[in-house]
Amino acid sequence: MFVTTNTVQKPAPNAPGTYRHRWVALFVILAVEVMDLLDALVTNIAGPSIRTELGGSYSLIQWLGAAYTLAMAIGLLTGGRLGDIYGRRRMFLIGAIGFTLASLACGLAQTPTQLIVGRAVQGLFGAVMLPQGLGMIKQLFTPAEQAKAFGAFGPVMGLSSVGGPILAGWLVDADYFGSGWRMIFFINLPLGLFAVLGAIKFLPEFKSEKAPRLDGLGVVLAAVGAFLLLYPLVQGRELDWPVWCFVMLAAGVIVFGLFAMFEARRERNHLDPLVTPSLFRKRAFSGGLALGLVFFGALIGTGLVMTFYLQIGLGYSPLKAGLTTLPQALGTVAGFIAAGAGLTEKLGRKLLLLGTVVMTVGVAAFALTVQLAGADITPWHMVPSMVLVGAGMGLAMAPFFNIVLAGVDNEETGSASGALTSVQQLGGAFGIAVLGTIFFALLPGQVASHVDDSSAELRAVLTTAGVPSDTQPAVISGIRDCLRDRTAEDDPDVVPASCSSSSGESPEIAAYAQEQVRAGFQATTVRTTGVTVLLLMLAFGLAFLLPKKARPEDEMDH
Repeated sequence: MFVTTNTVQKPAPNAPGTYRHRWVALFVILAVEVMDLLDALVTNIAGPSIRTELGGSYSLIQWLGAAYTLAMAIGLLTGGRLGDIYGRRRMFLIGAIGFTLASLACGLAQTPTQLIVGRAVQGLFGAVMLPQGLGMIKQLFTPAEQAKAFGAFGPVMGLSSVGGPILAGWLVDADYFGSGWRMIFFINLPLGLFAVLGAIKFLPEFKSEKAPRLDGLGVVLAAVGAFLLLYPLVQGRELDWPVWCFVMLAAGVIVFGLFAMFEARRERNHLDPLVTPSLFRKRAFSGGLALGLVFFGALIGTGLVMTFYLQIGLGYSPLKAGLTTLPQALGTVAGFIAAGAGLTEKLGRKLLLLGTVVMTVGVAAFALTVQLAGADITPWHMVPSMVLVGAGMGLAMAPFFNIVLAGVDNEETGSASGALTSVQQLGGAFGIAVLGTIFFALLPGQVASHVDDSSAELRAVLTTAGVPSDTQPAVISGIRDCLRDRTAEDDPDVVPASCSSSSGESPEIAAYAQEQVRAGFQATTVRTTGVTVLLLMLAFGLAFLLPKKARPEDEMDH
């Protein structure tokens, strides 16, 4: 393989701050951060276009995000340790090459299964690649320089979060070389090539003198447990919740129990556990894991719901949908800037609580805006609520990791950091699964309810279309069943048997049907974001389990 050829190894610097190419190395590390952040965001915008071309059910859109985040969550548990064992530069190269090739495979995918597998492979290689860069920064730079180096992540991640959805929408709409949505993955090829060549040229090699042993069985147990919980949550609704879905959920809980027992035994035998079991006896850490799972689940899941509403419900193009979410991204950047200007040190846990409240108000305001504006809604109506959602996200996320880590001992920080980052990704995967499933479970009933509530309007439409009054009740019932079954259909390209009537060919009836489906999406969005509000309220309560202040940076052992 490429990374095992006899390339010249860059000698590790003897002390932080002595390696002359360290600032160039930082740009290489930032390049892969941009790749990861873009890939975490773009499929939400491009998802409906991908499903339209490749076919399949709406769950494909859920899996595009869930496969990536779930694979990354599992990989991050051990990604940093692979660098300790085999060398950070080597694992960075393997991760960057694998991520780039997986991006190419995603862009060339011809079936939904191929694309989902490609996304999972992207996530796994991303989990190998990302921890190495962060670890190298700690070893390349002096403490004073580290503040500047890590400070560069804020603007870069902010610009990526702002530009990611817009870039995705633009690339899909522009349809360069007839590639359509595939260009969102092809754009990784030059970034990946820059990262690989830059790593070969400018990254020094680091390897721990006393490398930990890899807990392979622990990784397998964690991966199997997470998959057993996630798969039925995404696919259960489409399959009408067969018994085996609930068996899988129960098996997932059992596997995680076995994982906990196995990790405790490794610790007793003085072996390196994947996650230090003593961490779970600390209220701050256990509370932090629960908070991370709920908060990031609400955050990522709500982004998917907004995609469903904007592109499927309102019929926005990918570019228009990306531009509509721009105020949220700008709000997130503003929240991070405010937190970095001294609020984190001054307020500590109160800032996390404040951010959660602001985000909750923003989500509730979004739901209220959708409800009140109805069919007349425009992107401008959503700007205030989107800004609030983003600002709350930035304020809450900025102090999260340091506050949770303040409750663990120095020697546990490495294990705790890996577990927290994994839970962040795992929460995103479960948020996509749960909120996406709730959305499509509610949609058919809401559409049918709107047809029932507007029966008088429908009678007038039928009369205008020349439908005799004595046949109108049967036609109304047929239209109701057709719209309900159509929105309940897993594959929107399939025409249900209840829609075989020719009555829907009338332009007046077709316009009425479109209006009711849009109203159904509106009502479903309001109710699903109500679930998000409940999750954020739960996150607010869990935050009280955390320490009041973050640990000062110089006290933390990374």
